[in-house]
Amino acid sequence: MRAMALCPPLSCPLSIAQRSRVASTFPAKSKKNLKLLCFTQVANGLGQRQYTAVMIIPTGTGAKIGGFAGDALPVARALASVVDCLVTHPNVLNGAMLYWPMANTLYVEGYALDKFAAGDWGLQPVHQNRIGLVLDAGLEMDLRLRHLQVADAARASLGLSALEYAVTDMPLQVETWIDEKTGASSGRIQRPDSLLRAVDVLIKSAGVDAVAVVGRFPDDSVEELEGYRQGQGVDALAGVEAVISHMVVQEFGIPCAHAPALSPLPLDPAVCPRSAAEEIGYTFLPSVLAGLSRAPQYVPKKDVFLQNRMAHRCVWADDVDCLLVPINACGGAGTLAFSRRTRHKPLIIAVEENETVLDDTPELMNTEAVSIQHHKPLLMS
Repeated sequence: MRAMALCPPLSCPLSIAQRSRVASTFPAKSKKNLKLLCFTQVANGLGQRQYTAVMIIPTGTGAKIGGFAGDALPVARALASVVDCLVTHPNVLNGAMLYWPMANTLYVEGYALDKFAAGDWGLQPVHQNRIGLVLDAGLEMDLRLRHLQVADAARASLGLSALEYAVTDMPLQVETWIDEKTGASSGRIQRPDSLLRAVDVLIKSAGVDAVAVVGRFPDDSVEELEGYRQGQGVDALAGVEAVISHMVVQEFGIPCAHAPALSPLPLDPAVCPRSAAEEIGYTFLPSVLAGLSRAPQYVPKKDVFLQNRMAHRCVWADDVDCLLVPINACGGAGTLAFSRRTRHKPLIIAVEENETVLDDTPELMNTEAVSIQHHKPLLMS
Protein backbone atom coordinates (compact mmCIF):
# COMPACT_ATOMS: atom_id res chain seq x y z
CA MET A 1 0.00 0.00 0.00
CA ARG A 2 1.30 3.42 -0.87
CA ALA A 3 2.52 5.48 2.08
CA MET A 4 -0.04 8.00 3.27
CA ALA A 5 0.95 11.69 3.15
CA LEU A 6 -0.51 13.68 6.03
CA CYS A 7 -1.16 17.40 6.08
CA PRO A 8 1.49 19.72 7.60
CA PRO A 9 0.94 21.01 11.17
CA LEU A 10 -1.89 23.45 11.84
CA SER A 11 0.58 26.33 12.07
CA CYS A 12 0.90 26.16 8.29
CA PRO A 13 -0.55 29.41 6.88
CA LEU A 14 -1.77 27.71 3.72
CA SER A 15 -5.39 26.68 3.22
CA ILE A 16 -6.40 23.08 3.57
CA ALA A 17 -6.74 22.86 -0.19
CA GLN A 18 -3.16 24.03 -0.66
CA ARG A 19 -1.72 21.67 1.93
CA SER A 20 -0.85 18.16 0.89
CA ARG A 21 -3.82 16.01 1.80
CA VAL A 22 -4.00 12.44 2.93
CA ALA A 23 -3.23 10.38 -0.15
CA SER A 24 -6.29 9.77 -2.32
CA THR A 25 -4.99 6.62 -3.98
CA PHE A 26 -5.79 3.40 -2.25
CA PRO A 27 -5.35 -0.19 -3.29
CA ALA A 28 -8.10 -1.55 -5.58
CA LYS A 29 -31.27 14.40 33.76
CA SER A 30 -34.92 18.26 37.76
CA LYS A 31 -36.40 20.07 34.82
CA LYS A 32 -36.87 23.68 35.86
CA ASN A 33 -34.57 25.83 33.80
CA LEU A 34 -31.39 23.92 34.63
CA LYS A 35 -28.51 24.22 32.23
CA LEU A 36 -26.04 21.79 33.77
CA LEU A 37 -23.57 20.26 31.39
CA CYS A 38 -24.71 16.75 30.62
CA PHE A 39 -21.46 15.27 31.90
CA THR A 40 -21.52 17.15 35.24
CA GLN A 41 -21.81 14.72 38.14
CA VAL A 42 -23.42 15.39 41.54
CA ALA A 43 -20.68 15.33 44.17
CA ASN A 44 -20.65 12.21 46.36
CA GLY A 45 -23.97 11.14 44.87
CA LEU A 46 -25.85 13.87 46.74
CA GLY A 47 -28.71 15.84 45.30
CA GLN A 48 -31.05 15.02 42.43
CA ARG A 49 -30.08 12.87 39.51
CA GLN A 50 -29.95 14.67 36.19
CA TYR A 51 -33.04 14.69 33.98
CA THR A 52 -32.19 13.31 30.54
CA ALA A 53 -34.42 13.55 27.48
CA VAL A 54 -34.06 11.97 24.05
CA MET A 55 -35.58 13.50 20.93
CA ILE A 56 -35.92 11.38 17.79
CA ILE A 57 -37.28 12.57 14.44
CA PRO A 58 -36.54 9.90 11.81
CA THR A 59 -34.62 11.16 8.79
CA GLY A 60 -36.29 11.44 5.40
CA THR A 61 -39.84 10.88 6.64
CA GLY A 62 -41.35 14.28 5.83
CA ALA A 63 -41.86 15.23 9.48
CA LYS A 64 -43.78 18.49 9.79
CA ILE A 65 -41.21 19.54 12.38
CA GLY A 66 -37.75 18.22 11.67
CA GLY A 67 -38.32 17.15 8.09
CA PHE A 68 -36.62 20.16 6.53
CA ALA A 69 -33.44 22.17 7.07
CA GLY A 70 -32.85 22.47 10.81
CA ASP A 71 -36.50 23.33 11.45
CA ALA A 72 -36.56 21.18 14.63
CA LEU A 73 -33.79 23.28 16.17
CA PRO A 74 -36.21 25.69 17.93
CA VAL A 75 -37.90 22.73 19.66
CA ALA A 76 -34.55 21.19 20.55
CA ARG A 77 -33.35 24.50 22.00
CA ALA A 78 -36.52 24.85 24.09
CA LEU A 79 -36.31 21.27 25.31
CA ALA A 80 -32.62 21.62 26.16
CA SER A 81 -33.46 24.65 28.31
CA VAL A 82 -35.73 22.63 30.65
CA VAL A 83 -33.75 19.39 30.98
CA ASP A 84 -30.24 18.69 32.21
CA CYS A 85 -29.21 16.65 29.20
CA LEU A 86 -30.70 16.27 25.73
CA VAL A 87 -29.67 13.43 23.46
CA THR A 88 -30.62 13.82 19.81
CA HIS A 89 -29.27 13.30 16.31
CA PRO A 90 -28.00 15.25 13.29
CA ASN A 91 -31.38 15.34 11.54
CA VAL A 92 -32.65 17.47 14.44
CA LEU A 93 -29.57 19.65 14.94
CA ASN A 94 -28.15 20.19 11.44
CA GLY A 95 -29.30 23.31 9.62
CA ALA A 96 -26.92 23.27 6.65
CA MET A 97 -25.14 26.62 7.04
CA LEU A 98 -26.87 27.25 10.39
CA TYR A 99 -26.20 25.65 13.78
CA TRP A 100 -27.00 26.52 17.40
CA PRO A 101 -24.53 25.32 20.07
CA MET A 102 -26.11 23.84 23.22
CA ALA A 103 -23.69 22.76 25.94
CA ASN A 104 -26.04 20.16 27.43
CA THR A 105 -26.93 18.50 24.14
CA LEU A 106 -25.33 15.35 22.75
CA TYR A 107 -25.08 15.05 18.95
CA VAL A 108 -25.46 11.31 18.27
CA GLU A 109 -25.60 9.62 14.86
CA GLY A 110 -28.71 7.52 14.23
CA TYR A 111 -27.19 4.04 14.31
CA ALA A 112 -25.30 4.96 17.48
CA LEU A 113 -28.54 6.29 18.99
CA ASP A 114 -30.16 2.90 18.32
CA LYS A 115 -27.24 1.12 20.03
CA PHE A 116 -27.50 3.57 22.94
CA ALA A 117 -31.25 2.92 23.28
CA ALA A 118 -30.61 -0.83 23.31
CA GLY A 119 -28.15 -0.37 26.17
CA ASP A 120 -25.21 -1.59 24.10
CA TRP A 121 -23.32 1.73 23.93
CA GLY A 122 -22.77 4.57 26.37
CA LEU A 123 -22.17 8.16 25.35
CA GLN A 124 -18.96 9.73 26.64
CA PRO A 125 -18.89 13.56 26.35
CA VAL A 126 -15.70 15.12 25.01
CA HIS A 127 -14.04 18.51 25.05
CA GLN A 128 -13.39 18.40 21.31
CA ASN A 129 -13.00 15.79 18.61
CA ARG A 130 -10.35 15.66 15.93
CA ILE A 131 -12.42 15.62 12.73
CA GLY A 132 -11.53 13.93 9.47
CA LEU A 133 -13.22 14.87 6.21
CA VAL A 134 -13.97 12.35 3.45
CA LEU A 135 -14.63 13.84 0.02
CA ASP A 136 -16.25 11.86 -2.76
CA ALA A 137 -13.95 11.43 -5.76
CA GLY A 138 -16.99 12.30 -7.85
CA LEU A 139 -16.87 15.94 -6.68
CA GLU A 140 -15.94 18.46 -9.35
CA MET A 141 -12.89 20.52 -8.44
CA ASP A 142 -14.91 23.65 -7.64
CA LEU A 143 -17.20 21.72 -5.30
CA ARG A 144 -14.20 20.10 -3.66
CA LEU A 145 -12.62 23.49 -3.09
CA ARG A 146 -15.85 24.93 -1.62
CA HIS A 147 -15.93 22.15 0.96
CA LEU A 148 -12.26 22.50 1.79
CA GLN A 149 -12.83 26.22 2.36
CA VAL A 150 -15.58 25.35 4.85
CA ALA A 151 -13.04 23.18 6.67
CA ASP A 152 -10.56 26.07 6.65
CA ALA A 153 -13.21 28.46 8.00
CA ALA A 154 -14.22 26.03 10.75
CA ARG A 155 -10.60 25.69 11.78
CA ALA A 156 -9.75 29.39 11.66
CA SER A 157 -13.02 30.96 12.88
CA LEU A 158 -14.44 28.29 15.21
CA GLY A 159 -11.19 26.78 16.41
CA LEU A 160 -12.17 23.24 15.48
CA SER A 161 -9.47 20.63 15.76
CA ALA A 162 -7.30 19.70 12.79
CA LEU A 163 -9.37 18.76 9.78
CA GLU A 164 -7.41 16.22 7.78
CA TYR A 165 -9.08 14.99 4.63
CA ALA A 166 -9.03 12.14 2.19
CA VAL A 167 -10.57 11.71 -1.23
CA THR A 168 -12.11 8.34 -1.99
CA ASP A 169 -10.27 6.23 -4.55
CA MET A 170 -13.46 5.89 -6.62
CA PRO A 171 -16.64 7.96 -7.00
CA LEU A 172 -19.18 6.80 -4.44
CA GLN A 173 -22.03 6.89 -7.00
CA VAL A 174 -24.86 8.01 -4.72
CA GLU A 175 -28.38 6.90 -5.67
CA THR A 176 -31.61 8.21 -4.13
CA TRP A 177 -35.22 7.09 -4.27
CA ILE A 178 -38.52 7.23 -2.40
CA ASP A 179 -39.60 3.95 -0.83
CA GLU A 180 -42.91 3.04 -2.47
CA LYS A 181 -44.13 1.18 0.62
CA THR A 182 -43.40 3.79 3.30
CA GLY A 183 -43.07 7.01 1.33
CA ALA A 184 -39.78 7.77 3.10
CA SER A 185 -36.61 8.62 1.21
CA SER A 186 -33.90 6.03 0.83
CA GLY A 187 -30.93 5.18 -1.35
CA ARG A 188 -27.50 3.62 -1.54
CA ILE A 189 -23.94 4.16 -2.67
CA GLN A 190 -22.51 1.89 -5.30
CA ARG A 191 -19.00 1.91 -3.81
CA PRO A 192 -19.26 1.53 -0.02
CA ASP A 193 -15.85 -0.14 -0.06
CA SER A 194 -14.23 3.07 -1.27
CA LEU A 195 -15.89 5.08 1.50
CA LEU A 196 -14.74 2.67 4.20
CA ARG A 197 -11.17 2.62 2.88
CA ALA A 198 -11.00 6.42 3.05
CA VAL A 199 -12.32 6.47 6.64
CA ASP A 200 -9.89 3.73 7.61
CA VAL A 201 -6.94 5.76 6.30
CA LEU A 202 -8.03 8.87 8.23
CA ILE A 203 -8.33 6.89 11.46
CA LYS A 204 -5.05 5.03 11.11
CA SER A 205 -2.91 7.74 9.54
CA ALA A 206 -4.35 10.95 10.97
CA GLY A 207 -5.79 9.72 14.27
CA VAL A 208 -9.23 11.26 13.73
CA ASP A 209 -12.01 10.36 16.14
CA ALA A 210 -14.99 11.74 14.15
CA VAL A 211 -15.68 11.77 10.42
CA ALA A 212 -17.66 14.07 8.14
CA VAL A 213 -18.53 12.62 4.73
CA VAL A 214 -19.37 14.68 1.65
CA GLY A 215 -20.96 12.66 -1.15
CA ARG A 216 -21.69 13.96 -4.64
CA PHE A 217 -25.43 13.66 -5.25
CA PRO A 218 -26.80 13.39 -8.78
CA ASP A 219 -28.06 16.66 -10.19
CA ASP A 220 -31.38 15.08 -11.11
CA SER A 221 -31.99 15.09 -7.34
CA VAL A 222 -32.67 18.82 -7.72
CA GLU A 223 -35.99 18.10 -9.46
CA GLU A 224 -36.97 15.85 -6.56
CA LEU A 225 -36.31 18.75 -4.18
CA GLU A 226 -38.89 21.09 -5.73
CA GLY A 227 -41.68 20.22 -3.28
CA TYR A 228 -39.23 20.12 -0.39
CA ARG A 229 -38.01 23.65 -1.18
CA GLN A 230 -41.65 24.78 -0.98
CA GLY A 231 -42.02 23.23 2.47
CA GLN A 232 -43.87 20.13 1.29
CA GLY A 233 -43.18 16.44 0.96
CA VAL A 234 -40.07 14.50 1.81
CA ASP A 235 -36.38 15.40 1.67
CA ALA A 236 -35.27 13.12 -1.16
CA LEU A 237 -31.63 13.27 -0.10
CA ALA A 238 -31.97 12.52 3.62
CA GLY A 239 -32.56 8.77 3.48
CA VAL A 240 -29.29 7.87 1.80
CA GLU A 241 -27.43 10.32 4.04
CA ALA A 242 -28.51 8.16 6.98
CA VAL A 243 -27.40 5.04 5.09
CA ILE A 244 -23.93 6.52 4.64
CA SER A 245 -23.41 7.58 8.26
CA HIS A 246 -24.84 4.29 9.59
CA MET A 247 -22.31 2.42 7.49
CA VAL A 248 -19.35 4.30 8.93
CA VAL A 249 -20.52 4.16 12.55
CA GLN A 250 -21.33 0.47 12.35
CA GLU A 251 -17.90 -0.33 10.91
CA PHE A 252 -15.68 1.98 13.00
CA GLY A 253 -17.72 2.94 16.09
CA ILE A 254 -16.91 6.67 15.91
CA PRO A 255 -19.17 9.71 15.35
CA CYS A 256 -20.05 10.42 11.73
CA ALA A 257 -22.40 12.72 9.83
CA HIS A 258 -22.96 13.40 6.14
CA ALA A 259 -23.34 16.55 4.05
CA PRO A 260 -24.59 16.22 0.46
CA ALA A 261 -22.84 18.05 -2.36
CA LEU A 262 -24.93 19.45 -5.20
CA SER A 263 -24.44 21.91 -7.99
CA PRO A 264 -25.76 25.35 -6.91
CA LEU A 265 -29.55 25.35 -6.91
CA PRO A 266 -31.36 27.91 -9.08
CA LEU A 267 -32.50 30.96 -7.16
CA ASP A 268 -36.13 30.67 -6.05
CA PRO A 269 -37.78 33.68 -4.34
CA ALA A 270 -40.59 31.45 -3.03
CA VAL A 271 -38.46 29.03 -0.99
CA CYS A 272 -40.15 28.07 2.27
CA PRO A 273 -38.39 29.40 5.42
CA ARG A 274 -38.18 25.83 6.74
CA SER A 275 -35.96 24.92 3.80
CA ALA A 276 -34.11 28.21 3.46
CA ALA A 277 -31.06 27.22 5.51
CA GLU A 278 -29.93 25.16 2.53
CA GLU A 279 -30.21 28.12 0.17
CA ILE A 280 -27.74 30.52 1.78
CA GLY A 281 -24.41 28.93 0.93
CA TYR A 282 -22.53 26.58 -1.32
CA THR A 283 -22.39 23.60 1.05
CA PHE A 284 -24.31 21.92 3.88
CA LEU A 285 -21.10 21.13 5.76
CA PRO A 286 -20.81 23.87 8.46
CA SER A 287 -23.44 22.44 10.83
CA VAL A 288 -22.00 18.94 10.40
CA LEU A 289 -18.52 20.04 11.45
CA ALA A 290 -19.89 22.05 14.40
CA GLY A 291 -21.92 19.06 15.57
CA LEU A 292 -19.13 16.53 15.19
CA SER A 293 -16.66 18.76 17.03
CA ARG A 294 -18.35 17.90 20.36
CA ALA A 295 -20.17 14.70 19.49
CA PRO A 296 -19.79 12.13 22.29
CA GLN A 297 -17.63 9.09 21.76
CA TYR A 298 -19.33 5.71 21.80
CA VAL A 299 -18.41 3.32 24.64
CA PRO A 300 -19.37 -0.35 24.18
CA LYS A 301 -20.97 -1.84 27.28
CA LYS A 302 -18.90 -4.97 26.88
CA ASP A 303 -15.70 -3.00 27.35
CA VAL A 304 -14.96 -4.05 30.92
CA PHE A 305 -12.09 -1.60 31.47
CA LEU A 306 -14.17 1.40 30.47
CA GLN A 307 -17.11 0.08 32.44
CA ASN A 308 -15.03 0.02 35.62
CA ARG A 309 -13.07 3.23 35.13
CA MET A 310 -15.25 5.52 33.04
CA ALA A 311 -18.87 4.34 33.14
CA HIS A 312 -19.78 7.13 35.60
CA ARG A 313 -18.63 9.68 33.02
CA CYS A 314 -20.98 8.32 30.35
CA VAL A 315 -24.69 8.68 29.67
CA TRP A 316 -26.47 5.31 29.39
CA ALA A 317 -29.96 4.24 28.38
CA ASP A 318 -30.76 3.71 32.07
CA ASP A 319 -30.30 7.46 32.55
CA VAL A 320 -33.04 8.43 30.08
CA ASP A 321 -36.22 9.86 31.63
CA CYS A 322 -38.29 10.69 28.56
CA LEU A 323 -38.36 10.21 24.81
CA LEU A 324 -40.01 12.65 22.41
CA VAL A 325 -41.11 11.30 18.98
CA PRO A 326 -43.54 12.19 16.17
CA ILE A 327 -46.99 10.62 16.62
CA ASN A 328 -46.67 8.16 13.75
CA ALA A 329 -42.94 7.47 13.82
CA CYS A 330 -42.76 5.07 16.76
CA GLY A 331 -41.42 2.08 14.83
CA GLY A 332 -37.73 2.89 14.70
CA ALA A 333 -35.18 0.66 16.38
CA GLY A 334 -34.29 3.24 19.02
CA THR A 335 -37.89 4.03 19.98
CA LEU A 336 -38.81 0.35 20.14
CA ALA A 337 -35.75 -0.41 22.28
CA PHE A 338 -36.75 2.26 24.80
CA SER A 339 -40.38 1.07 24.80
CA ARG A 340 -39.37 -2.53 25.54
CA ARG A 341 -37.12 -1.78 28.49
CA THR A 342 -38.16 -3.56 31.69
CA ARG A 343 -36.02 -1.40 34.00
CA HIS A 344 -35.65 2.39 33.91
CA LYS A 345 -38.24 2.63 31.14
CA PRO A 346 -38.56 6.23 30.00
CA LEU A 347 -41.79 8.13 29.52
CA ILE A 348 -42.53 8.09 25.79
CA ILE A 349 -44.24 11.23 24.50
CA ALA A 350 -45.81 11.17 21.04
CA VAL A 351 -46.44 14.58 19.50
CA GLU A 352 -49.63 14.69 17.43
CA GLU A 353 -48.82 17.84 15.47
CA ASN A 354 -45.61 16.30 14.22
CA GLU A 355 -46.82 13.88 11.59
CA THR A 356 -44.65 12.01 9.09
CA VAL A 357 -45.33 9.87 6.02
CA LEU A 358 -45.04 6.77 8.21
CA ASP A 359 -47.90 4.94 9.93
CA ASP A 360 -46.08 3.68 13.01
CA THR A 361 -48.42 4.93 15.73
CA PRO A 362 -48.01 3.90 19.38
CA GLU A 363 -51.09 1.70 19.05
CA LEU A 364 -49.83 -0.15 15.99
CA MET A 365 -46.39 -0.57 17.55
CA ASN A 366 -47.90 -1.76 20.86
CA THR A 367 -46.02 1.05 22.57
CA GLU A 368 -47.18 2.66 25.80
CA ALA A 369 -46.99 6.38 25.16
CA VAL A 370 -48.51 9.67 26.27
CA SER A 371 -49.89 11.70 23.37
CA ILE A 372 -49.75 15.48 23.41
CA GLN A 373 -51.20 17.77 20.77
CA HIS A 374 -48.12 19.91 20.29
CA HIS A 375 -44.76 20.72 21.86
CA LYS A 376 -45.66 23.94 23.66
CA PRO A 377 -47.24 22.54 26.88
CA LEU A 378 -44.31 20.19 27.37
CA LEU A 379 -41.79 22.99 27.16
CA MET A 380 -43.51 25.52 29.41
CA SER A 381 -41.46 25.98 32.57
